[in-house]
Amino acid sequence: MAKITKVSPLAPASFPELPAIEGVKFATAAAGVKYEARTDVMLASLCEGAAVAGVFTRSSTRSAAVLDCQSKIGGDASGGAAILVNSGNSNAFTGAVGQASVDAISSATAAALGLEQSRVFTSSTGVIGERLPHGKIVDALGGLAGSLSETSISDAAKAIMTTDTFPKGASASYDVAGKTVNIAGIAKGSGMIAPDMATMLVYLFTDVAISQADLQAVLSELTDSTFNSITVDSDTSTSDTLLLCATGKSGVAADQHDIAFKDALRSVMLDLAHQVVRDGEGATKFIEIRVTGAKSNADARVHALSIANSPLVKTAIAGEDPNWGRIVMAIGKSGAYADRDKLSIMFGSVLVAEKGWVNPDYREEDAAALMKEQEILITVDLGLEQGSSTVWTCDLTHGYIEINADYRS
Repeated sequence: MAKITKVSPLAPASFPELPAIEGVKFATAAAGVKYEARTDVMLASLCEGAAVAGVFTRSSTRSAAVLDCQSKIGGDASGGAAILVNSGNSNAFTGAVGQASVDAISSATAAALGLEQSRVFTSSTGVIGERLPHGKIVDALGGLAGSLSETSISDAAKAIMTTDTFPKGASASYDVAGKTVNIAGIAKGSGMIAPDMATMLVYLFTDVAISQADLQAVLSELTDSTFNSITVDSDTSTSDTLLLCATGKSGVAADQHDIAFKDALRSVMLDLAHQVVRDGEGATKFIEIRVTGAKSNADARVHALSIANSPLVKTAIAGEDPNWGRIVMAIGKSGAYADRDKLSIMFGSVLVAEKGWVNPDYREEDAAALMKEQEILITVDLGLEQGSSTVWTCDLTHGYIEINADYRS
């Protein structure tokens, strides 16, 4: 794997203190799947009756683990459940042996925890096209099952990392009639990040009481404005999995229309999504792109992603060059409708162009000063109708090349 030597300059100061979620326990192990002397397997054990919802990559070359998880979502939830994740090897593009590895791991996990195999959800992340040495994971299961703890979620976040430079966690809570609902989540993701589900591995846990159908509806709704609104490099992974698990242990009931639950969950999802962008391979700038005034929200999203995924835009920002002409280019090539003579562009609070022409009061040095900041806001108003969209991305630096040119070594 690529050798990461320093933490992203956009990383949070520290891993947050996450609340224990009653009904969920974690354990990690160093199984030696790919890495030496570091944890690379995470096990999460869920209590009886826990509801599990999921969204997955839409890649046509998705991995055996993804296909297996998709087939299990929405099944019988009367017993307990488990999530088993390994890093270092994605078990993708491995043919029939890929499914055999998933079956071996799922079966061994079910036996170790006394579960039905249909309630074991697995994920794998890392190099594509190499057989997974699943025997190493199976051998570690005894130790994993014997060391489960409600307070080991931070260790779980570290175990699922690949080219990540920091573990990612977020939480939220809210009160209902004197009872507290907690939500905690962890994620991994740094490269091969583009909106087509979650484009990473994400595991969210809550103690709210909610049906699987309602949990799935909430997750599917919130994914579009969070994990599906980020991009690092426009590449969609074969292994992307987002699982949301609800234990019901808080005694607080919710459904798909519960605003308090949805707001809290969205805050956790958006926090984790932003952390993935902040850990974009080689990133030095966190960029928010807001598009307004489009003919529709869908058109606004097309324009926003065209800007966010443009190598010319991203490299200009990496070089701290306020080259607004590249924004114009990205809008023009997007395929969504735009009218040149109604277009306005802002960098932060600096109005660069309006109504299809450079702002007569624009001063290049003002925009150049903004480009030196770590967080940059680009706003485009198309001047048409009411469609809007916001996406988040990062710059493209030589660090991205270094990481990915050496990824398999």
